[in-house]
Amino acid sequence: MVPMDSTTWKPQPSDYLDALVHQNPWHGLGNVPEALARPTKRHLAQCLWQVLVESPLRFQLVLGPRRVGKTVALYQTAQQIIDSGVSPKRVWFMRMDHPLLHHYPLGSWAKALVRRENATAESPLYLLLDELNYAKNWDLWLKTFYDEQWPIRIAATSSSVAALRDRQVESGIGRWTEQFLTPYNFDEYLRLHNQDLSMPAVTSLHATLRAAVQRETPLPNLAASRTLYAVVGGFPELLLQHDGLPLEEALLRSQQTLRSEAVQRVTGMDLPQTFQIREPIILERLLYLLAGQMCGQMGVSNLATTLEITKATVLQYISYLERAFLIFTLPPYAGSEEAIQRRGRKVYFVDGAVRNAALDRGLACISDTAERGFLIENLAASHLYGLSLQTGSRLFHWREKKLEVDFVYDDPAEPVGVEVTSSARHTLKGIKAFYAKHPRFVGKCFLVSSESSIRRLPEDDPDQIGRLPLDDFLLAVSTQTSRALSIRLGVS
Repeated sequence: MVPMDSTTWKPQPSDYLDALVHQNPWHGLGNVPEALARPTKRHLAQCLWQVLVESPLRFQLVLGPRRVGKTVALYQTAQQIIDSGVSPKRVWFMRMDHPLLHHYPLGSWAKALVRRENATAESPLYLLLDELNYAKNWDLWLKTFYDEQWPIRIAATSSSVAALRDRQVESGIGRWTEQFLTPYNFDEYLRLHNQDLSMPAVTSLHATLRAAVQRETPLPNLAASRTLYAVVGGFPELLLQHDGLPLEEALLRSQQTLRSEAVQRVTGMDLPQTFQIREPIILERLLYLLAGQMCGQMGVSNLATTLEITKATVLQYISYLERAFLIFTLPPYAGSEEAIQRRGRKVYFVDGAVRNAALDRGLACISDTAERGFLIENLAASHLYGLSLQTGSRLFHWREKKLEVDFVYDDPAEPVGVEVTSSARHTLKGIKAFYAKHPRFVGKCFLVSSESSIRRLPEDDPDQIGRLPLDDFLLAVSTQTSRALSIRLGVS
């Protein structure tokens, strides 16, 4: 066989058609293959199709870290659109990083497909665009489609940071909505393993935590499941690949994958290419140092000295890591915005397993008590962070001298203070000092323990502090997050 000469080969019209046809097998099959659209759907995938079919007021842009399942969510959305009665041939999936799709602008592809399917306002075309950021001037094309009322409805994905490159922010106002897909929360992880232990979500996180305390049927022992979930990480591909393996083997395999994909690729390629970072090794070293500070306050001055860069550069690089959904930071809760901005932030990872991979922790995260404590606190933090992305409520920590409260969820109507511990005998001095200074939190603070089964409402406690096991807390926050997403999207 004579090898193809890549310097002389030019794509033919049939090559472009083949590229599209191969990406849309449901046009011939009638359904999306299960290998593409896994049967267990995340809540975003259960909602996204309804927005597109029933109330398409805006385009939908799904952002999130690598390997979190954005592409699978699009395939699942395609299947549910078809299940709703839409012809499979009006649902088009396009990988915008496909080499052949670079030859023509997004508008040309959209126009060709609209004509091909005779799309109208009553029978629109559904475009599911994977890695939208690879399409040149994607934001201006979405603006054009929306303003000129093209008969298309769009859901698209992008790595969270790449979507910001050369982006005209004003184009998106009123035209598309950003949805955030974080790693699996605990409820989604259990559902992936056919354990439905969710609880009804009510009006606020505070109300849902109270409902969790009053739950009539106690949860089964979930310690083993939680440990596996925490050390492997909430990435669906990893959870499915390592299902059934011994804990130690699943942990080591997960760390190897995450170190390559979520750490080295993001810090060594994605972010440097997006923001023209000349020395990517500094960014990777910064992530390593932040991983060593997880659950603690960041020392920006010390980081700058260690890395031999300015404080301004440290803060800029931290913002890049946040935009890539690797880390997030929590400011201190204070009486004024000025005080919030002036004082130190605590650092957490969107998924604690990525931190362990960055540090190459090996088996220490299951054998070392201190390491397990960091993972437990980060689990609670990442769940509350996911909720705050959906509700818009800000998340803080509180500290005054040696007294502290891990998390302050600042819901305008029903705020919640949360202290996470592995012991039921944890000191209550921090929580009591906190609500003494901020009376709006009286009766709205909870002690969450990974080693205690005590459940108690604040009003039943002499210190007015509620008690809740960690697993109940994680499921309550997971449920509240799903409810908040449904409300945000305006679907049932």
